[in-house]
Amino acid sequence: MAGPKQWPRGAQRGGRVRLGGRGAALALLLALLLVTAGSLVALPAVRCEVFGQGCHRPAPAPAATGPASTAPRPLTPVEAATRGAYVALGDSYSSGEGAYATAADLASDNRCHRTSLAYYHAVVEEFRFAGGSAFWACSGATTASVLKGRSGEPPQADRVDADTSLVTISVGGNDAGFSRVLGGCVVRLPWSRGCRQQGAEIAGRLAALRQSLTTVLDTITERAPRARVIVLGYPRIFAEVSGATGDNLTIGDQQWLNARARDLNEVIRQVAAERDHQIAATRGRGSVEFIDAYSAFSGHEIGSADPYVNGLRVNLSALAAEPGSFHPTAGGYRALGRLFVEQIRKGPGRPLNQFR
Repeated sequence: MAGPKQWPRGAQRGGRVRLGGRGAALALLLALLLVTAGSLVALPAVRCEVFGQGCHRPAPAPAATGPASTAPRPLTPVEAATRGAYVALGDSYSSGEGAYATAADLASDNRCHRTSLAYYHAVVEEFRFAGGSAFWACSGATTASVLKGRSGEPPQADRVDADTSLVTISVGGNDAGFSRVLGGCVVRLPWSRGCRQQGAEIAGRLAALRQSLTTVLDTITERAPRARVIVLGYPRIFAEVSGATGDNLTIGDQQWLNARARDLNEVIRQVAAERDHQIAATRGRGSVEFIDAYSAFSGHEIGSADPYVNGLRVNLSALAAEPGSFHPTAGGYRALGRLFVEQIRKGPGRPLNQFR
């Protein structure tokens, strides 16, 4: 009689599988693998790390808001003009010649005729300058004296430096010889060459002014590279359709003189624009800005009911015109002051490349 049947290890008996020692180990390993795979499927971070699937980028952390991370803010035109010092340069239209209110305005030691009614005062009353302000305009100044000095004073250009944030200046009228031109038209002294016959001389002087004014603006902007330099043109002082009472001028003479003032202003405007273009092209921090004052005295010309400019004043003892002749009155300087305040607020119309 045969003995009981021997089942191989791992074979099925009675619908059940019996595992030996090695089979149990394999079963345990298989179970662990199944658990691990399930965990990988269940955990996105692990699945991303192992299989490269189901990855999600975390939301970026909020940007820091401390001072170190704040982007620089462009300065406004007023901030750029007032962050340093204000220096007023120029000729008699900047010094205040022609408008006097105090004894100091006419004092003999006031060789540059700086007066208390000059437009400089309107500017400093309107704005507060972090570096203070200084008034160095001098009556009779030319482009040469701005660079070399006048009346025993050092060059006006030396008054500005790297801390200067605003410069105002009017210059060029004396270079063009307008006092002499007016003498030929109004006073008609023996040495004069008449009125409208002076056109060729004026044209030659304006050609020279183009070069000398360029040198002046180059010097100022190099010494004060972040300054806004505001250059004033000259107002028309004669009416176009009515005579200037007592000034010995015809309507034609007045129109001719006004046209020469326009020519002068155009040279100044062009030189200022060229210098500003150079600054902008090299991303400089400053500017050169032109104020067109040609029509600033419209309705208030010489001989009007409320003139913004003085007519001819003759010193009979010296047979010469007084310095205040053909210069603004107090009302004229107030009008020029308003132009400067407006320009300081408005700015050059382009970025200044200055930041807080």
